[in-house]
Amino acid sequence: MQLIKGPGTRAAPGAVSGDYVEHLRSERLSAGTYLIPAGGSDDQTPHREDEIYLVTAGRARVVTDSGEAPVEPGDLIFVPAGEAHRFVDITEDLALLVVFAPAYTGRT
Repeated sequence: MQLIKGPGTRAAPGAVSGDYVEHLRSERLSAGTYLIPAGGSDDQTPHREDEIYLVTAGRARVVTDSGEAPVEPGDLIFVPAGEAHRFVDITEDLALLVVFAPAYTGRT
């Protein structure tokens, strides 16, 4: 068992807003925090891994190859490996808990 305090509500100490900060890694998954400030931009490209986002703070829209939707705290978003996705219209600082399976290896 491993307990990591706080990554669902904030980035790791010293993290730069807009960056993904990894908090946990195992052979089968990795997890971290991704923060985007209000009015900021998300320049993601598709990943090799399935991905789950849990919105812990903020409001925005998520745009993917398969559709788009407004997101707010408590929303869970699944993005399959290889699908283009990004967050737009970020009206409040956006904090996301991100889980990759298998563990994050980079963008496609």
